[in-house]
Amino acid sequence: MPIHDQSYRRYGGLKTSPGRAWSVIARAGIMTMIRKRAFMGLMLFAWLPFVVRAVQIYVAANYPQTETLLAPDAKMFRDFLEQQDFFVFVMTIYVGAGLIAQDRRANALQIYLSKPLMRAEYIAGKAAVLFTFLMLVTWVPGILLLFLQVMFKGSFEFLKANLFLFPAITVGALLEALLATFTMLALSSLSKSSRYVGILYSGILFFTAAIYGAMLAITGDTSLSWLSVSSNLHQIVDLIFRQTPRYATPWQVSLIVVLGLIALSISVLERRVRGVEIVT
Repeated sequence: MPIHDQSYRRYGGLKTSPGRAWSVIARAGIMTMIRKRAFMGLMLFAWLPFVVRAVQIYVAANYPQTETLLAPDAKMFRDFLEQQDFFVFVMTIYVGAGLIAQDRRANALQIYLSKPLMRAEYIAGKAAVLFTFLMLVTWVPGILLLFLQVMFKGSFEFLKANLFLFPAITVGALLEALLATFTMLALSSLSKSSRYVGILYSGILFFTAAIYGAMLAITGDTSLSWLSVSSNLHQIVDLIFRQTPRYATPWQVSLIVVLGLIALSISVLERRVRGVEIVT
């Protein structure tokens, strides 16, 4: 029986460029969610406000008698983005709670980080999954509404008068998605239970809002809105859309709190997402 040579052979396949491994994790996570019927139902439900606003824009553009009541403006786009907050909340818990917690429960972090995969790539891949879906229910419909306004009206007058709406929708949706994504990932890295992570995320949002509500009832002053995570985001996005801020808190303070939460979440991820070092 012949014995074949099993000596070293040069690898003949293609080499993946460093720094691209995150896309494999992101693609797998996105496809996993898309295959779930319940999630796709949630996505369709999250687009219902877009349909309502699209009808509003169409009616205002084609029936002049309704233009006074239904004509779109910067406030309408701001209100639409705020309406999506509920869907952002639900989707953050549904998609993000188990992104890292499930890997911790299955002891999969050791497998991930034993490959030629950097810790930053692992975090980026997980973050991309949640970030993508959050932008699909905030930025994408917001921009589509802006284009529908131009298309239904048949002119660029509204867009020229409100050119700031494109960067406003982009920055507002981006800030909300980044805050939700990194906060959820940080919490997911702290536990092996997806259910516990979801409860913890909900508790943080509702507890901070309750503290601010109690302080508002006692003092009657809205300058303490920085105590609430969601209020800080609302304050900043109001300013981005050139609307009158709803709280007395300086927008700089709200921005510092939001950026601080994102930085804290990244710090937690840096500490919690680690491989196991084996000393021989």
